Amino acid sequence: MLNLNSLHHIAIICSDYEKSKKFYTEVLGFQIIREVYRAERQSYKLDLSLNGNYLIELFSFPNPPKRTSRPEASGLRHLAFAVKNVEKSVAYLANLGVVAEPIRVDEYTGKRFTFFSDPDDLPIELYEL
Repeated sequence: MLNLNSLHHIAIICSDYEKSKKFYTEVLGFQIIREVYRAERQSYKLDLSLNGNYLIELFSFPNPPKRTSRPEASGLRHLAFAVKNVEKSVAYLANLGVVAEPIRVDEYTGKRFTFFSDPDDLPIELYEL
């Protein structure tokens, strides 16, 4: 048996490091744990936490390929974050110029949710607790 304990982190490669760093820290509210520039790779690595939990490694690499499609390409489909109130969260994002899709209701749980995108068009879901 493998004995997995929990999700350790999610790695994201961005096309514009400063723009994505600002989005994840100033818009989504992640805290910076560590920021490293790896000269041999011409790459930044930014470790980010949310409420004290290490969750995201944000990478920059020279000329990364574009995402194939949204969101049905093979691989990571989207990131999902739990929120207490999806309407308030959408309003907060709108005040920062981030457009979310119309709020929907999960037909199985009855919970409300929506999607928006990060600077590289990675889909992000907000799912109401």
